[in-house]
Amino acid sequence: MKREARLLSDRAINSILLSIEHFNRPSDDGRVEAVLIFLDHSFEMLLKAAIIERDGKIREKGAPQTIGFDKCVRIALTKGDVKFLNEDQAQTLQALNGLRDAAQHHLVDVSEGQLYVVAQASVTLFRDVLAEVFGIQLSERMPERVLPISTSPPRDLTALFDADIQEVRSLLAPNSRQAIAAKAKLRGLAIMEGAVHGKNTQPSPNELDRLAKEIRNGKAWPDMFPGVASLALSAEGEGSLIKLRITKKEGVPIRVIREGEEAQGVVAIRRINELDFYTLTLQNLSTHVGLGRNKLLKVIEELKIQDDEELFKEVIVGKVRSKL
Repeated sequence: MKREARLLSDRAINSILLSIEHFNRPSDDGRVEAVLIFLDHSFEMLLKAAIIERDGKIREKGAPQTIGFDKCVRIALTKGDVKFLNEDQAQTLQALNGLRDAAQHHLVDVSEGQLYVVAQASVTLFRDVLAEVFGIQLSERMPERVLPISTSPPRDLTALFDADIQEVRSLLAPNSRQAIAAKAKLRGLAIMEGAVHGKNTQPSPNELDRLAKEIRNGKAWPDMFPGVASLALSAEGEGSLIKLRITKKEGVPIRVIREGEEAQGVVAIRRINELDFYTLTLQNLSTHVGLGRNKLLKVIEELKIQDDEELFKEVIVGKVRSKL
């Protein structure tokens, strides 16, 4: 294993152990926030370690800092020889990162069932990536008895969301004066929904107001959260060997979407499909902006566009190399 990758993976394992420790502790003070923050940190370290191990880059040319969580996920999902994530795994990480962001920067109320699903699915995913990229079994680095423990682990996302929506409905009852608490709980549910559609942004106040209004009006949650309704839990094993994964239900349509595109009624992940995302050759771009090739090349050089992986890509198809 490469030295930097080893150091990063060590930090990743330290953080996932801390997240499990906080999940299992008896005190609820700061528990949810600690679990989400340590889980999120563990994956950012693990993703960067895995990218480095597979000869990818975690620092853009000239940048003082390494890339963030979201870009790590996109590289791990789409970048050629580096790729080690599938769409289901990427959605799990997007949901985790969104919940962590809400927990660290504002308010989010995550039910015990939802926290268990996120924590156990994260441990399973951590185990899978560690084994696939580094050939290391997580049990080699921690006792097998160490895992998130629940007295009543949920096995069905439908039942979990039913219970959460019922709690929100109670908080929104007339004269309850619990609107802020209701929206904190709705924020966690909306983040899960957004992850299914490839969104890595927090729900806006207007969006939470709309969801609260729909719940007051008795709207069924599968109509409010169609993405979550399209998911299922896949559970294997028992005790310390349990594996929990968030997967797509059979028959649910899947579609790749671009940045900025909305997806409704499908399971989607925003990813870089090289020939679809990078669509403009130098000649195409010259036509679009109205500059000659030589002037356009000078502009590209001055703005350092070819140093930015978001803007420039060399794509090889067969024996043809294209700069897009």
